[in-house]
Amino acid sequence: MKKFEKVVFILIGILFVVGLVLFLVGKLKPKKAGILIETTPVASVYIDGVQVGRTPYEAIKDPSEITVKLIPESLDKPLAPYETKVSLGAGIETVITREFGESDETSSGQVTSFEKVGAGDISLAVVSVPDSARVSIDGQIKGFAPTKFTDITAGEHQIAVSADGYRERTLSVKTLMGYKLTAVVKLARNLDLPKEEPKKEEVKEPEKKYQIEILATPNGFLRVRSEPSISADELEKVKSGEKFKFVEEDSKTGWFKIEYKEGQEGWVSNDYTKKIEEPSN
Repeated sequence: MKKFEKVVFILIGILFVVGLVLFLVGKLKPKKAGILIETTPVASVYIDGVQVGRTPYEAIKDPSEITVKLIPESLDKPLAPYETKVSLGAGIETVITREFGESDETSSGQVTSFEKVGAGDISLAVVSVPDSARVSIDGQIKGFAPTKFTDITAGEHQIAVSADGYRERTLSVKTLMGYKLTAVVKLARNLDLPKEEPKKEEVKEPEKKYQIEILATPNGFLRVRSEPSISADELEKVKSGEKFKFVEEDSKTGWFKIEYKEGQEGWVSNDYTKKIEEPSN
């Protein structure tokens, strides 16, 4: 009986040691990093210069910085390839999404990743290309990128990123308690917007200048008065056939104000005058 008990104790000890070793191996073993790549259309995936497959592509890798190159497979029209450096963190899945355009300017996408933080913490960071894009969360404008939100709740959210002259991009994300979610969003320029035509400079016609010609009168001259009235004081007499600079016209009487001498002005009756355009030089 004692021999049997001894064997049992030995077996329990061995199982305990094995369990402890497995536990320590699991704890000490470096955590892997995950990467998921999705594109429209399908693309060939190169990591550090080596082709590893086609999209959608998913893999588990050692934490490191890698260079990802995506070459779209399109028969309709040539599309611009995409290349970026990604830091794969231990225990973090990085997701790359790309919609190819004919140039980098007309392509869009995002790179999202989770990073473990404090157990009771949760946050969302948004970076945009171009910079300073508007960021809306669940239909409400929250600010301009780059920005970070620490008051966001755990769960599913709709993020919309927009900027003038670019196509808005919307992505669905799920935030988790104890993690920071970072989204780097690339917007595509909207080439469908009407281009502003250069404004044509308005050619202003030269302002017309007028003269007042003195017509024939019964006595050969016309009186220049201080006001547009025959009862006003006489300032000067001007002869028929003479021409003077036009200053203004009285709306009530129709009399003309002229400059009969340099720096001196007066009124003449419109009964014996005519307004003519001053000849151009």
